[in-house]
Amino acid sequence: MANLEILVSKLPTLIQNLKLTIGDSNQIMEQIILINNAQEQLRSIKKIIAQELRFERTNNSAIATLPPLSAAATLFIPNLGLVDPAIAEKFGNSETKISLTDLQSKIDDWIEWGYFLQAIAADILSDIQLVNQLNSDILNLSISNEFQTLNDSLQIDLALAKSNILKHQIEKIGDSQTQLLQLQQKLNYIFDTIKNSRSLLNILLGVSAFYGKSGFALEWLDDDHELIISSEGKFQELTDILNDCDSFQEQIAALIIRGNTLTQQGEQALKNIEQESSREATSSQEVGILTKFSTPKIIRSALIITSSLLILTFAGLKIREQSLSLTQEGSAIVTDDDSAIANFKSAQKLGMEAASLVQKPPHTLKVWQEAETKWYHAIILLDNIPAKTSVYDRAKKKLAYYQINYKSISQRVLIEKKAVGNLELAHKLATEANLFVKNSPHSQLSRQQAQNKWRQAINLLEAIPESTSVFVQAKEMLSIYKTNYAGTNQQS
Repeated sequence: MANLEILVSKLPTLIQNLKLTIGDSNQIMEQIILINNAQEQLRSIKKIIAQELRFERTNNSAIATLPPLSAAATLFIPNLGLVDPAIAEKFGNSETKISLTDLQSKIDDWIEWGYFLQAIAADILSDIQLVNQLNSDILNLSISNEFQTLNDSLQIDLALAKSNILKHQIEKIGDSQTQLLQLQQKLNYIFDTIKNSRSLLNILLGVSAFYGKSGFALEWLDDDHELIISSEGKFQELTDILNDCDSFQEQIAALIIRGNTLTQQGEQALKNIEQESSREATSSQEVGILTKFSTPKIIRSALIITSSLLILTFAGLKIREQSLSLTQEGSAIVTDDDSAIANFKSAQKLGMEAASLVQKPPHTLKVWQEAETKWYHAIILLDNIPAKTSVYDRAKKKLAYYQINYKSISQRVLIEKKAVGNLELAHKLATEANLFVKNSPHSQLSRQQAQNKWRQAINLLEAIPESTSVFVQAKEMLSIYKTNYAGTNQQS
């Protein structure tokens, strides 16, 4: 029993090694070695337990007291706060003593978990494309950190008196909003990948994109066999990550609204500064002209005076013509810029409305089409902003991302449209199948035709993606159609 107690004292370290941190290839290889070593030692403990049980066959409730070391105690007393409740089951229960039989069963679970991790590690290492993507993800900020960075960047100091600084801040807010839209796309990818993928490796790609350079490790499977993942000391199930994605989408929508408000306030403050500067320049020019013409002049002769008057009259006419021309050109430039700014703001508003519409899918075809229309009109507005206007550069940046969003939403429209079409056609085929059986209940040919209709309808319903709004309805119909198909098949 003394040897067993010594080996049991090593359990905390062994079990802590039974996890897989998803990182580069070398790191994964090192962990495979650690997992192998842990499994070997667990097998040694299991052998000694088997020997102890043979010696004590008459006492099936033999108790192995765990050593009074704090590390070993925390293994079996997670409620002390040293073990996160999310993985408490991995380490054991809250008792200070455990029967040899129960410990033996627990060791089997740990060894089996080790095999599971090794299989995942082998699959990752055999997929070069997957490894490259994982290596790429760890170069990026986590979703949480990226969101916090963008949240902090949405600031503007309206008390500043310098237009160049205000312009820089407005541009910075515009860049942040563009990055927010990118973050929305990334969250959609993560959510869809984790929720809809049937391959664990694909799911891990979504998780990798979520945690970024923060990294993550596969810790355990809970009672419902849902994967528990850790990152920076925080433990989450896949469902928790999906909930976080929803939460970030809502916060991003609020930040976009806030960014639009700050941009409007900044542009108004900038306009006020420019108007004030224009008034000061005009006032200084008027003072200069009055000073110039109030200076006494020495009259030399009537001829000089007459010539001067003629020249001044002619020059005055030219100046008025040039002034009128410049005024018209300036007015045209101001009008174009005001129009461009108005179109830019309208495009932003349409983009924000489109983004808000498609939060928390699935949505009906009408909602997807409405969002698609808004993105389309926003793109038209941005694409028509003239090159010489103050918002041209920002409009071009937004245009690129709006086109990406439009393409993505258009794809969702096609998917939803096809799903609705499948549902309607399946219903039509089911109606025809019923008519065949009803009109000719004893005809072998009619039953065969009904079977074909039911099979076509079933195939159409099975092709409807889970991400669509009609999936639940399709699932209910599918159950009925399969029953009817089976009944028709038995009759034939």
